[in-house]
Amino acid sequence: MTPINEALGDYSELFMLLAALTYTVAFLAFTVDLMRARKLPSVATASAHTPEPTAVAAGAGAPRIRWSHGGADPNETEPKTADDTGIGYSPLRRPAARIAVAVSIVGLIIHLAGVITRGMAAARVPWGNMYEFTTTGAMLVMAVFLISLIFQDLRFLGTLITGLALIMLMAGAIAYPTPVTQLIPALQSYWLIIHVSIAVLASAVFTLTFCLSVLQLIKTRHQKAGRAGSPGFLRLVPAPVALEQLAYRLNGIGFILWTFTLMAGAIWAEAAWGRYWGWDTKEVWTFVIWVIYAGYLHARATRGWEGTRAAWLSITGYLCIIFNFTVVNVYFSGLHSYSGL
Repeated sequence: MTPINEALGDYSELFMLLAALTYTVAFLAFTVDLMRARKLPSVATASAHTPEPTAVAAGAGAPRIRWSHGGADPNETEPKTADDTGIGYSPLRRPAARIAVAVSIVGLIIHLAGVITRGMAAARVPWGNMYEFTTTGAMLVMAVFLISLIFQDLRFLGTLITGLALIMLMAGAIAYPTPVTQLIPALQSYWLIIHVSIAVLASAVFTLTFCLSVLQLIKTRHQKAGRAGSPGFLRLVPAPVALEQLAYRLNGIGFILWTFTLMAGAIWAEAAWGRYWGWDTKEVWTFVIWVIYAGYLHARATRGWEGTRAAWLSITGYLCIIFNFTVVNVYFSGLHSYSGL
C-alpha cells in the first residue's frame, strides 16, 4: 500500500484556500457587473434600430429565438442589453464581467492543482469521501460554466455559479473535513473512476440548468407584472424562452450522463455485491433523480410543459441531487456509506 504524502495533502488544502479566495474576487466582479446593469438603457427606451424577436419552430416543445433587424443596418454595433440580443455575445462593453471571467479561469487552475495534489497525496483518484466529492464537484461546476462561455454569453450566471462553488468549498472545509487516507476496500475498483466521475460531471451540468431555471422564474414573474423594460441586473438576463431552451438542451446532456451513472453503478454493484440492484437508499435516490429528469424531458418535448412548470420540475430534480448528496450520503446508513465522516 502506497504511503500517504502528508506534504502534498497540505499543499492541496492551501490550493483549495487560494481557489476559494480567487473565486471570491470573481464573485465580487460578477456582482459589480450585475450592479452596473442599472445604468444601462432599458429596452423600453431603445432606439428604432432595436431588433424585434421572432419565434420560429425548432421541433416539438423546443422554441428558439431569431432576431430580425427589419430595416436596420445588420452591421450596426449599438450596445444592447440581453433583452435585445438573447444569449449571444453583444458589442456591449462589460469590463467587470471580463475581469470576473479571467479571475475565474485563474481560480479554476488553482482549484485543479488542489484536486490533483490531493490525489497524488494518496496515489489514487481524489473522490473517495465527502470532502473530495465536494471539492471535485465545485471544480467541475466552474469548469462546465467556463467552457459554456465559449458558446454562449452566460456571464449573467457568474454570481450564482461562483457563489455555489464557494459554498461547496466552504462545506468541504467546514462540514466535511477529512484527512488524506487510503480508499476503503469497497471503493478500490476502476469503476470508481467511471461511475463517480460521470455522476459529478452530470451534477455540474444540472447545476447550470438549476441556475438558468431560477432566473427564468424571476424573469417570467417580472414580465407577468406588466412592467416596461427590465430593472437592475435583469437587463443582462435573456428572455425566459431563451433560458428555457438552453436549460432544456443542457438537461438532455445531463440526463444522458446520469443514465450512464445509473448503469455503471448497477454494473459495479453486481461486481462488488453479486446483484445489480438492491434498493439501497443511495440507489433509490439515484433512480428518483433519473425519473424526475426523464419526466421533465418527456413532458417538455411531448406534453407542452413549458414556462414555469418546466422550470420548477428542473429545480425539483436539482434539489433531489442536493438531498441525495448531503443527506443520504451522511445520514442514511447502507452499502453506499462512503462519506468518510
